[in-house]
Amino acid sequence: MPADETTETCHPFALIRIGDVGYTEVTVRNGGLRGPDDGMRTAQLDSPPVAQIPRATAPARSHLVTIHDIRATRDAHRLELLDLIPTPRAQTSTVDVPVVGPHGGPLRVLAIGINFGPEHTGIAPYTTQLCEYLVERGASVSMFTGVPHYPGWIVDPSCRWRLRRVERRGRFEVRRLRHYVPKKQTALRRAAYELTFALQVALQQPKARPDIVLAVVPSLLSAVAAQRIAARAGVPLVVWVQDLMGRAAAQSGMDGGAKVAGVVAAIEKRVLRHADQVLVLNSHFAEYVQSIGVDSSKVTVQPNWTHVAEPTGANREQTRARLGWHPDETIVLHTGNMGLKQDLENVIAAARLVDERGTRSVRFVLMGDGSQRESLQRLAEGVAAVEFLPPVPSEEYADILAAADVLLVNERASSVDMSLPSKLTSYLRAGRPVISASPAEGGTAAEVKRSGGGLVVEPGSPQSLLDTVERLATDPQSARLMGQRGRLYAAENLDAQRALRALLGALGPHPAGARERVDAA
Repeated sequence: MPADETTETCHPFALIRIGDVGYTEVTVRNGGLRGPDDGMRTAQLDSPPVAQIPRATAPARSHLVTIHDIRATRDAHRLELLDLIPTPRAQTSTVDVPVVGPHGGPLRVLAIGINFGPEHTGIAPYTTQLCEYLVERGASVSMFTGVPHYPGWIVDPSCRWRLRRVERRGRFEVRRLRHYVPKKQTALRRAAYELTFALQVALQQPKARPDIVLAVVPSLLSAVAAQRIAARAGVPLVVWVQDLMGRAAAQSGMDGGAKVAGVVAAIEKRVLRHADQVLVLNSHFAEYVQSIGVDSSKVTVQPNWTHVAEPTGANREQTRARLGWHPDETIVLHTGNMGLKQDLENVIAAARLVDERGTRSVRFVLMGDGSQRESLQRLAEGVAAVEFLPPVPSEEYADILAAADVLLVNERASSVDMSLPSKLTSYLRAGRPVISASPAEGGTAAEVKRSGGGLVVEPGSPQSLLDTVERLATDPQSARLMGQRGRLYAAENLDAQRALRALLGALGPHPAGARERVDAA
């Protein structure tokens, strides 16, 4: 970098290394400069301050700068932005008191959703972790859910021949309700999937009258059944919207989806307008539910959180070698569901472009399962630059993300605001740059831009995707900084405990008996 070049960044934390000669002049606005604990000069700075740190005092040391905006001017020395890390914060002690229902005992929550653990991808981890958190806080939780089937859309053998099975998961009860699971996704088969689960839910009687009913969408029709249960009990209904089902029918590319989108949207509108509280993932979702008549006072925006562990720090080179990834390859990894919405034909087309160049500099890896996996594998026959891997155990997942060079979200061009990929929270935590081949006006692109952790490219354009991958491969410094920004964003905004506390707060307070109890017809 030339001696007179100025570097500016607007991240809240930065680690700066002092070079070998001369002085480093650091101008910090709204922040402070602090040296290490071994006697290095410490300056607490006001706005706008200037501090000079002599090389002789701390040659080649790293110094933590707590900042909102930093401008570092270099003069005949080497200054390098090494990492983005949080500074220690003032610690506050909080005591989580048990959650109490309107009757004075533990809050009784009935949760209803078709996806639940042991499914480890998609919506299931969030519903599972929320129920576990509520129990930890002293609530009494019952869960009505479907049979494990996602993302492979294959029924777990242990649930195949039983209409209902009751399990204990720690300190709460889980009712597994058998329903139809389509291997191929069409509008008709999806309707059967939703309807069979909803009918099963409608036939259930909770062991005790709940204080609140939480319906997770999808499934949409089971939320209709949940609404009925809440009305009979005279208790509030909270709908947790993970996917916008009307838009999903219209945008997903499912055979027949566009024809039924109006009906689905009408059901969705009715459910959401009659809910006491609607939880959504982002501002795009909030704008939509308010546009269909949901009062803004009922809408709470709460993003999903990072539900996977931090990378363990396992040797990255060894992980890559175990997976057969060569050191000189740029590994572009897509994980999770392989469905219609993901439009992974775009990725295979980008891999064909790599093959046409006659080099193996880039490898696209599709790891996971889904309704389109078999057809994608047939499409990829003979394409050397694409690889399919099965889903991996949760304890390996974070390390495999960290072993890749680029993490990919790929969406159909029509999928503007139907859902927000759950994989994105895990990607940001992994500390690798993200490429989002998504509509620029959609929620996924907005989240990637907000995090600073990646780049957004035109969906459905294999050439744009490959060009962006190669751009990151030839600029490792930018790629590294994007990964660091994403990791910092995840730490600051996608913390599980903070999100779970917010969800608990959103579940109340609701006035006890806010509804008149409706007797069963």
